[in-house]
Amino acid sequence: MALINRFSRLFKADLHAVMDRIEEPTLLLKQAVREMEEDVTEDEKNLKLIRFEQEQVPVLQTEVEASLKELQLEIDLCLDSKNEKLARSVIKRKLELQQRAKRIKQKSDGLTAELEAITKRLESNRSRLIAMQQKLDILEEDQANRTNHSCVYDSEITISEDDIEVALLREKQARSRS
Repeated sequence: MALINRFSRLFKADLHAVMDRIEEPTLLLKQAVREMEEDVTEDEKNLKLIRFEQEQVPVLQTEVEASLKELQLEIDLCLDSKNEKLARSVIKRKLELQQRAKRIKQKSDGLTAELEAITKRLESNRSRLIAMQQKLDILEEDQANRTNHSCVYDSEITISEDDIEVALLREKQARSRS
């Protein structure tokens, strides 16, 4: 049983090593940066939408308050004329408007909370994006340096047959002296 476990761990370790070599760190980091940029863009759009909705709240509240004042005048008129049936209808509309005013207030509070959450998330994502972009720049620069160095060392290395013969003679001469 222990032997099977060892083989299993060895196989997993080899598989992980192969996967690490296959996965290009630069490509993975570039993909992560793209995804983070998309998240930031999406959050910015949501932020604009929420701010627009928040700007509409005072307009709606003003409209509802004006309608409530008009309905109160209508209720007073109905009660003064002793028309309770019509007064009930107007009171129903007043109650509906009061409920709408409560929903507008709840929506406003929800928008404020959502705005704060998105703003915090956006700030966090922006700072993480900057950090990831810096890491990517460093990684790309490091890879470029490695490529440049390897090109310098690997390029145009030629060894002729004469060089091999001379090296062989030197090796033989060094052996005969020792």
